[in-house]
Amino acid sequence: MRIAVDAMGGDKAPSVVAEGALLAAKEYGYRIVLVGQKEAIEKEFSKYKKNLRDISIHHASEVVEMGESPAVTIRKKKDSSINVMIELARAREVDAVVSAGNTGAVVCAATLGLGLLQGIERPGIGVIMPNLKGAGILIDAGANIDAKPQHLLQYGIMGEAYARYILNIESPKVGLLNIGEEETKGTDFVKESFRLLSESDLNFIGNIEGKDIFTGECDVIVCDGFIGNVALKVSESLAETVGKLLKRELNRGFLPRLSAIFGHRVFKSIRKEMDYAEYGGALLLGIDGVCIIAHGSSTAKAIKNAIRVAAEEVEQNVNERIITAILPKENEIGQA
Repeated sequence: MRIAVDAMGGDKAPSVVAEGALLAAKEYGYRIVLVGQKEAIEKEFSKYKKNLRDISIHHASEVVEMGESPAVTIRKKKDSSINVMIELARAREVDAVVSAGNTGAVVCAATLGLGLLQGIERPGIGVIMPNLKGAGILIDAGANIDAKPQHLLQYGIMGEAYARYILNIESPKVGLLNIGEEETKGTDFVKESFRLLSESDLNFIGNIEGKDIFTGECDVIVCDGFIGNVALKVSESLAETVGKLLKRELNRGFLPRLSAIFGHRVFKSIRKEMDYAEYGGALLLGIDGVCIIAHGSSTAKAIKNAIRVAAEEVEQNVNERIITAILPKENEIGQA
């Protein structure tokens, strides 16, 4: 398994990326190609006295910063770590790519450089969402903020394939994120999306509300990129705020601290379930390749798990399963 990792992507690159790559190579045995400024990467590796047999460096002279315009930088910075990483995937020199860099730039470069799967009109960012029954997937979390109903149907199909073959859910339940459960709720766009999903072969359970995201009653949450990104950011912020509030309360006095000692294992278990680092990163589904977009503030642990998630998607042939599911439906629409 050959995986290219954007060594210059993320708030703490290249240090945490190098460390995460080392962890992944040691634990999983993948061949990892770190893409970025060679001198900076080698400087990080000089801190470790370890065998780097499974890790190589592919030089890229430019870096796409987090605040830069995706479309402009992808065109102008041809030798950026993101562009070079995608080029390696296009040339089939690597099986998957991982980046914690500028999300828009990664989406743009991957879409233009790798193209879309047959039958797919727009890529979607799928995010693993922990819930009371395990985990589900929300798609789209920001790749396409100007979606059409047909795109949401495709998100449902792609999300269902991932939930079935990676999350191991036998018959994933698909829901449409809306302002109410009734079929008549929402805009014309949402209503038409509801109709298409209802007529599909998916296990569609209808509209779901924001309160249903974490119950586990729905395995695949479908929405446009604008709503999905807001839902994701609110969820991340809430988890962080709850953690800080809990920590503050436990430091208020002797009895709360004593309770914390006895409840340490419980707190640790809950924190692990809610930790984005456990899930590695978001999935850019619909492109003709495998691309994982890690959080900008990813730790070495998150990078390691993002590499693992990329490998799992390759091993389970998720793209082939998406094509198999999408083409019959596309043919039906074309004959209508």
